Amino acid sequence: MQNIVLASTSPYRRELLTRLGLPFTVANPQTDESALPGETPEALALRLSEAKAKAVAEQYPDALIIGSDQVATVAGRIYGKPGTHERAVEQLRELSGKTVNFFTGLCLFNARTGTSQVRGVPTLVTFRTLTDSEIGNYLQREPAYNCAGSAKSEGLGIALLAGMQGDDPNALVGLPLIALCDMLRQENVAIL
Repeated sequence: MQNIVLASTSPYRRELLTRLGLPFTVANPQTDESALPGETPEALALRLSEAKAKAVAEQYPDALIIGSDQVATVAGRIYGKPGTHERAVEQLRELSGKTVNFFTGLCLFNARTGTSQVRGVPTLVTFRTLTDSEIGNYLQREPAYNCAGSAKSEGLGIALLAGMQGDDPNALVGLPLIALCDMLRQENVAIL
């Protein structure tokens, strides 16, 4: 079996991939994540997922490389990782009562053959109407400054949500395992 490489330093993606029970290596893709002029959020996530996978291909020329990228959008506006408490409060105030499309781009790049499988997996997340007190209490208990949309659905952030709709709950955390399993099977990787 070809080696598997996760082109991501995200601890959340690493934890998700561990669930499949396959040995893998983690590599930092060091990719410019800036949007191109006129690029849609969905196109950005797809392009970056493939760019991240290809960015480490020189180091791992015989591997199957997984790249993933996620954007959170409302009405075409992108909500990235807030980075600071102030920006997280601002994001959560703006997302309060709204439905957000968390669009995850996924790429499995076969460095041996130079072929890519690329897919997009949307997850619609509806935030409850949040009070400033709830936002403050949440961020004090779970400072989600490195998460698009400022909330960790796999943690306490689930209490901020009214509902979600999507094909794979793992996609919201950043690595759509259902799609990834299908891609790996197409590369003759036995998961079970």
